[in-house]
Amino acid sequence: MTTTINEDLAAMRDHRNRIHRYRRLLEAQPTGLERQYLEQRLSEDRCAFDALMADSFPLVFRILA
Repeated sequence: MTTTINEDLAAMRDHRNRIHRYRRLLEAQPTGLERQYLEQRLSEDRCAFDALMADSFPLVFRILA
């Protein structure tokens, strides 16, 4: 399935917004189960964001001779 750069950017914004939201919620000192849930979701969104970034904007190194 092919996505456009606009779709990728929108997905990155969604992940970024959720990451910020989970961080704010974690600052409020949630209870044990809430903290576990938020940390898990934060981790999942960070991984998804990183994967999307790597897929959308691959870093290529070239050896110059």
